[in-house]
Amino acid sequence: MVDVFRGRLLVSKDGRSVDPEEVLQNKVVGLYFSAGWCSPCRDFTPVLCDFYTELLEETQPMVPFEVVFISSDHSAEEMAGYMRAMHGNWLALPFHDPYKHDLKKKYNITAIPKLVIVKQTGEVITDKGRKQIRDKGLSCFRNWLEGADIFQNFSS
Repeated sequence: MVDVFRGRLLVSKDGRSVDPEEVLQNKVVGLYFSAGWCSPCRDFTPVLCDFYTELLEETQPMVPFEVVFISSDHSAEEMAGYMRAMHGNWLALPFHDPYKHDLKKKYNITAIPKLVIVKQTGEVITDKGRKQIRDKGLSCFRNWLEGADIFQNFSS
């Protein structure tokens, strides 16, 4: 996953710039394509928030998972407002980074919301992350972890 964002910065919910090499290394990553103006997105985002919070804050040892938001909002202000109002404490590609168009093309994003779960290499584990979270809850993470091929010692 580090390779996918190499040479770029991500931003945290509070606006800090973050080096993807530090925060995404050895993690399963959910690429969350979404926008605040999209009602299905506003419907799913709280579900993803709960999933993320439970997985990261209530599981010991802490699980190797991170979400990166790729915005389809109409402005940087809309994106920031959506992140402040509804998002978990995850990361985002900056609004003005044109790389979001490359990511949408690479992962064949034709509608939002879409949660694509990827390995460190950027290879897709599943492009049905949203459905899997709704159907299986936290248990879907174990399948993603097995698909990632990088975590030998993790157990829940």
